[in-house]
Amino acid sequence: MTVRVRFAPSPTGYLHIGGARTAMYNYLFAKAMGGTYVLRIEDTDTDRSERKFEEAQIEDLKWLGLPHNEGPDVGGDYGPYRQSERLHIYKEWADKLLKEKKAYPCFCTEAELTAKKEIAVAAKLAPHYDGTCRNLTDAEVEAKTKAGLESVIRFKAPAKAYEFNDHVRGHVVFPEGMVGDFVIVRANGIPVYNYAVVVDDAAMKITHVIRAEEHLPNTLRQLMLYEAFGETPPEFTHVSLLIGEDRQKLSKRHGATSVRLYKEQNYLPSAMLNYLLLLGWSHPEEKDIFDIHELPPFTLDRFTKSAAIYDIVKLNHINGEHLRLLPTDTLIAEVEKVLPAGHPFLKMDHDWKVRCVTLSKEKMNFFNDIIPLLDLYFGSEVSTEADYVEARSWETTPQIQAYLKGEIAKAKAEGKKFVTEAEYNEWSNHVKGELKIKGKQLFMGIRAVLTLQAHGSDLKFIVPLTPIEVLEKRLSM
Repeated sequence: MTVRVRFAPSPTGYLHIGGARTAMYNYLFAKAMGGTYVLRIEDTDTDRSERKFEEAQIEDLKWLGLPHNEGPDVGGDYGPYRQSERLHIYKEWADKLLKEKKAYPCFCTEAELTAKKEIAVAAKLAPHYDGTCRNLTDAEVEAKTKAGLESVIRFKAPAKAYEFNDHVRGHVVFPEGMVGDFVIVRANGIPVYNYAVVVDDAAMKITHVIRAEEHLPNTLRQLMLYEAFGETPPEFTHVSLLIGEDRQKLSKRHGATSVRLYKEQNYLPSAMLNYLLLLGWSHPEEKDIFDIHELPPFTLDRFTKSAAIYDIVKLNHINGEHLRLLPTDTLIAEVEKVLPAGHPFLKMDHDWKVRCVTLSKEKMNFFNDIIPLLDLYFGSEVSTEADYVEARSWETTPQIQAYLKGEIAKAKAEGKKFVTEAEYNEWSNHVKGELKIKGKQLFMGIRAVLTLQAHGSDLKFIVPLTPIEVLEKRLSM
C-alpha cells in the first residue's frame, strides 16, 4: 500500500499553529513511509473563505519547510484540490446514495426542524431528526420539488454500532443511536463537512488521516458514509488538543496563534517545528532539541493521549537553542537585518562581528535580543544600580579611572582602535600589583569605569571588543 495523507485547512484566516502541527505530522509520516502528502483546501464556507488566506497558508507552510506533493498550486492526479471546484463530484456521489435509497431529499423547513428539536428535548429524547421525509415516495418527492419547495439531502443513518482502531485512542466504539439522519448536502448544493471529507478522502485514495482529537466525534458519521459508498476507511490518528495554561482550547486570548505572527516576530521555522512536534509526540531518543528533517523514521506509536499545554516560554527557549546552532555568518546576516540603519555594529569588520555574535548568542533567544547587548560595546548610559553607585563611591575607583585613562590615551596615540585581551590583562595586573587594589574593589572598580555598569560578562572579552573612543568617553564620565 502506498501511503497517502492530507492536510485540509479552511482558508478563512491565517494558518493556525494547531493546523501547522497537523500539517507537520502528515508531512513527516508521508516522508517516513515514502508516501504522498496532499494539501486540500476546504473552501465550501463561501461567506468566510478567501483566496488571499489560501495563498497565505501555502506561503506559511513553505516558510515552515513543509512542502506538499499534491495541491492546488502544484497539481496532481487527484484534483481539483479546492472543494469549491469539486461540487460536480459531490453531486455524483450524492446521486448514487439517492439512487440506492441510502439518502433522501428532506423538505422540512428550519422552523419545523426547530419545533421538532424542542419537542424532543422536552420529552428528554435525543434531538435527532424524526424521519418525517425519510419514507416519502418518489411521487411525493417529485410533487414537492415541482411545487418549488427547497430540500436538503439527508443520509439514512444505520441503526447499528460502529467501531474502529485509532493509533492514539485505541479501540473506539460508537454505540447505536448516537446520531440520527444527518444532512450531507445543503439546499444550495454545497456539501456538509462530514460528507465532503469522505468523498474527497475516498476519491483521493487517502490511506491515513492524522488530525486533532476534536474531530473524533465526526468519525462516526464518516464511517457510516464510507460503508454506504463501499469504501474502506483510512486509518485514523486523532492527536491531542493544544491547550493554554488555563487548560482551555488554544485561542487568541493565549497570545499569538497564527504562524504568520510568529514569522513576523522572527521566530525560526526550525524551532517552531521542533516545539510543535513535542506537543503530543515524544522523540525516540528523548531529545528536546532537534531538526525535524533529520529525525529517525516518524511513526504513529509515539503520540500521547493527554492534551498538550502550549508554553510560550519553552518555545522561546527552543528558539534560542536553534539560533545558537546557526552558522556564524548566517547569524551575523540575520542580526544585521534587525539593527537600525547606521548602527555601529554594521561598520565593524567581519572578525569583530564573529567574536561579538559568538559571545552574545549565549544570551539571545531572538535576533533582536542582541540590540541591548551591543550597548556593552557602544553605549555610554550610566547605571543607576546600587552596586554601581557603591563602586563609584570607593576611594580606589578614581585611582583605577586615572590609570586606565592614561593607558587608553597611549593606545589611542599609537593609532589603535581596540586593545587586546593581553593588554587588558596587563591593566588588571597593574591595578592589583602596583596600585594594591584587590578583590571586589578591583574587579567592580575596573568594570564600573570601563563599562559604566556594575555587572556583566567577563571583561577580558568585553573590553577588546569595545572601540577605544567609547572607552575614552566612558573614562571621562
